[in-house]
Amino acid sequence: MNRRVLSRGRRVAGAGAVLTLVACLLPWFRVGGDVGGLPAISSNALAGNQYFGAGIVVFVAAIAVLALLALPFAAGDQPLAVDRPASFVLAAGVGLVAYLACLAQLTLNGALLQGSKPLFLPDRAPGLWLAALGVVIMAWGAWDVVKEQAGW
Repeated sequence: MNRRVLSRGRRVAGAGAVLTLVACLLPWFRVGGDVGGLPAISSNALAGNQYFGAGIVVFVAAIAVLALLALPFAAGDQPLAVDRPASFVLAAGVGLVAYLACLAQLTLNGALLQGSKPLFLPDRAPGLWLAALGVVIMAWGAWDVVKEQAGW
């Protein structure tokens, strides 16, 4: 394999990682901010509070995928043991599991619903939705990397 050419699976995984990084900076939930109500309180994946303990892991998994993409270019002519499809699957899998853990934390702490009013709609939590899309795209890219290596 020519290390200087990014395959389709690696490009898809990289696009998912970039989307996930952007999503981690956007609000994952917002409370308040209604007309005549309390000021808005929002939090993103990097807050590291009771709602998003695993949000930082999602961020780190996206950085790991980007590092796996950049590593062959930085290493020069040396073959790398970490440049394998299993590395992409591991990083994307950790990101997916951490995202699901974030959803579980939000649900258990009541941050997704306030009474009967949902707080996780795309207009109030764009980062939560974009992170879901980004993590799924990362996983899809990792699966494509596995298929390319296996010759399917």
